[in-house]
Amino acid sequence: MLAKRRIEAFVPSRNPKKARKFYEKVLGLKVTDLNEYALTLDANGITVRVTDVSSVPGFKPAPFTILGWEVPDIEKAVRGLKRRGVKFQRYPGMDQDALGIWASPGGSQVAWFKDTDGNVLSLSQQ
Repeated sequence: MLAKRRIEAFVPSRNPKKARKFYEKVLGLKVTDLNEYALTLDANGITVRVTDVSSVPGFKPAPFTILGWEVPDIEKAVRGLKRRGVKFQRYPGMDQDALGIWASPGGSQVAWFKDTDGNVLSLSQQ
């Protein structure tokens, strides 16, 4: 039923104004709409809605990846984001290289970083 429908992604934010700067200026996503409920961005044809959760009592970001991008050259992408001030995460027990990239047993590579709300985002190369 939904296999041929476009997917939308939702990202919670306690401060959408601050999130906008990150998603638009640092990550380079295009803002397509902004209202009192959400900041809407275009991520290469996928709609990403940064939703205002400032009124949600006790909101905490999830401790796992909620949004990720597949890139053709992960080292280049990591270096580019680092130049824009993005700090990549290191996780105990994960054998990550000097850039913070982890190589999975199947050969995929992944690097994790956080947005302004602490949501975990990732880059991956297959």
